[in-house]
Amino acid sequence: MRIHVQKGFFTSTIGLTILGIVFAIFLVAGGIFTYYYVKYSRMIDARLSGNILQNTTQIFSAPEHLSVDQAWGPEDLATYLTRVGYRPEQDENARGQFTIQGSTVDIRPSKLSYFGEKNALAIQFRGKSVRSIKPLAGGGELNTAEIEPDLITNLFDSAREKRRRIRYDDLPVTLVDAILSAEDKRFFEHGGFDFIRIAGAAWADLRHSSQHYQGASTITMQLARTFFFSNERTWRRKLAEAMVSVELEERFSKQLIFEMYANEVYLGNRGSFGVRGFAEASVAYFGKDLRQLSLGECAYLAGIIRAPNYYSSADRHPERGGQARDRVLTQMLDNKFINGTDVQEAKRAQLKIIRTSVSGGDAPYFVDMVKDHLLDKYSENELLSENFRVYTTLDPALQRAAAAAVDTGMKNVDLLLAKKYDKWRREAAKKGSTDPIPQAQVALVALDPRTGEIKAVIGGRDYGQSQLNHALARRQPGSVFKPFVYAAAFDNAVDGVQPIITPATTIDDEPTTFQFDGKEYTPNNYGERFMGRVTVRDALTNSLNVATVKLAELIGYGRVVQVARQMGLGTNIGPTPAVALGAYEMTPIDVAAGYTTFANIGTRSEPQFLRSVVGADGTQLEKFTPQTHMALDPRVAFLVNSLLKDVLNRGTGAGVRARGFTLPAAAGKTGTSRDGWFAGFTSNLLCVIWIGFDDNRDLGLPGGAVAAPIWADFMMRATSLGAYRDVKDFTMPEGVQSVVIDPESLQLATANCPTTRVEIYVAGSAPTQFCELHGGHSLLSSTGSFLSHVFGGQPKTPPADGTAPPVPYDPNRPPNATGQGPDPADPSAQPEKKKNALHKIFGIFGGKKKDPDKVKPKPEKGDPP
Repeated sequence: MRIHVQKGFFTSTIGLTILGIVFAIFLVAGGIFTYYYVKYSRMIDARLSGNILQNTTQIFSAPEHLSVDQAWGPEDLATYLTRVGYRPEQDENARGQFTIQGSTVDIRPSKLSYFGEKNALAIQFRGKSVRSIKPLAGGGELNTAEIEPDLITNLFDSAREKRRRIRYDDLPVTLVDAILSAEDKRFFEHGGFDFIRIAGAAWADLRHSSQHYQGASTITMQLARTFFFSNERTWRRKLAEAMVSVELEERFSKQLIFEMYANEVYLGNRGSFGVRGFAEASVAYFGKDLRQLSLGECAYLAGIIRAPNYYSSADRHPERGGQARDRVLTQMLDNKFINGTDVQEAKRAQLKIIRTSVSGGDAPYFVDMVKDHLLDKYSENELLSENFRVYTTLDPALQRAAAAAVDTGMKNVDLLLAKKYDKWRREAAKKGSTDPIPQAQVALVALDPRTGEIKAVIGGRDYGQSQLNHALARRQPGSVFKPFVYAAAFDNAVDGVQPIITPATTIDDEPTTFQFDGKEYTPNNYGERFMGRVTVRDALTNSLNVATVKLAELIGYGRVVQVARQMGLGTNIGPTPAVALGAYEMTPIDVAAGYTTFANIGTRSEPQFLRSVVGADGTQLEKFTPQTHMALDPRVAFLVNSLLKDVLNRGTGAGVRARGFTLPAAAGKTGTSRDGWFAGFTSNLLCVIWIGFDDNRDLGLPGGAVAAPIWADFMMRATSLGAYRDVKDFTMPEGVQSVVIDPESLQLATANCPTTRVEIYVAGSAPTQFCELHGGHSLLSSTGSFLSHVFGGQPKTPPADGTAPPVPYDPNRPPNATGQGPDPADPSAQPEKKKNALHKIFGIFGGKKKDPDKVKPKPEKGDPP
């Protein structure tokens, strides 16, 4: 039997040739596909095996403080714990577990916690406040406790991109719906790419120039591009993305793909950093956790994806934020995720995008300090590939308070400098320069004076414009250095070195030229105002330059340098007249460290910003503990504190009180060089403010006008927080004597003195005679005098007319405090003095003869240049 093949086209030579070509094409295409499939498979293995998301060092804040009666409810605590990595169920990858039973929340840290499976707590609530705190391990109730630190940021790489991981289950449903509507509404239905969208995009690309490519990538394709490809918009790249997308869809679930996308998608720049992922974007744009976002905020973040660099500037161009949000809201309505009422309410709500310069939450200058330290210990590759956990001293709430205070304060500084700015613009225009004029810069350092732990740092007014950390920049401190001069003077009484200086010692404040090393030095007072003979207390209270230099000359410039170095202020300080006025440069952190000695009554605390560094395996690589040491005699420190309290109560820092900061147990000092300064403290918080120009041009404004308002604003915000509200007064150490003196004679007061005030001395340096102007006599002439000397009081003998003795003025308390006597420096507060017979007779012929030794009223407030 023979089979006959009917002849036709495909059996002809031409047909067979065509079939062969088609078969060859299929073979080649199959080979190419197999090649790229294997290639991309290996790429995926290399990039996505093991930990899918990039390992990098994480930087955490200090532990959060929780205290009884704190205004937190169970939902607030649960939200915080979720944000810091706790879960309501067991999870080996979580920081810990929390459970809610009625009004009680149990917290159980895991081995990945800062506390390492310790510090389990039961927090009981009464409505919206904490009722009690109990350790789950047993023991009595606690008044305060620490809970898990918050993540500040993941350490950025050379590309300066920030990200923070979030799981799919923790993504808000509203945000997921917004992303699907904006980017890929059929994501959970297709297999990696949408044929219709790809075909449409390819056809549009063929018909237009390379400047108008059509985008139609699915979420999986965008993820493929993020991990493996550039942003070149061509059909070849789209084909490659499609192939990788198919493999990704085969290997991973839809939820995991969406999770990777939500953590890696690029969402614009904030400051000098690129933002990766929605968790980081939520903090960067709105300063809040992802789970707290509103519908409008979710829509805005989803709308950024299309043009991230354009829409990320919505803080400066609000209309762009509205465009992104409204477009996505319309898409969500079309997809029936929301209704018309939701759309209208979301559009009416203001989109409050925080400005990059004042976000506060990520503390970029502080993070730079941490990174610089880490790079001294570890390689950049280790930091970016190992999951180190770095626990710092930063208090996020205090950092936000600092950012807000600086933002408000610098607006005031700009107003004060407006005329100068205009003048400099005109001068630049005449020279044909188009460079922007310099703006005043700022630094804020806040630390716990007891431990030296830095709690907040602002290193400049806009990190995006300048990464120079002014908190570490050396500048002349001006008058904020003066307390160290007075400390050196009071130290003479402790060491028994002549001359003995007390707060009541008098100095002539008058124009003076000082001779030193064959050269003349002629300082001036602010406004060229001089007060004549003044006490040491009033000299510092009113920040008198000439009087301070005279004091330094009196004890010796070398003595000032000796005590300053003893207090840790560096070796660059020289024994010259200018040392008394802060002519030698130091950083704001240096100043803060020096002032801890006053706040701690003699003990210096070294500044630190790290608590521990933990390796990926949980091994503690570094641990930091407070470093403190005695740097000044406690008696001397207490005397200086007393003077610095007066600065706030009635001196150059009185504007702080006028602005509403009324806590009595506070002290501080203004400073003016070419810059403006303010340094001040309570028992548990110390803050230093600096304001000036990068090119060292003269600010031309006193520290009391520019830096003190920021300090006052910050301290009011800070002391409203639970951790800094419990301010205690400074304890008088042994060896300090408090006596009542007559402010005119500066001798021990008698019952006949019309006004009195309390003064403090190093024991043994107090006056020994009663006021000779008002019937006094030698202290040792009677038993009563001796007892008065011992007990620091005045004789109990009542006045002859039976009236009650006057209430003394206490310089350590605010002027308007309950039981406070009249301020002897305020003429209006002085009672009319009794006149003797001669006064009555000769008084009709004219005024009284001026006493050259009498302390004159202080001039207008203002810090000297």
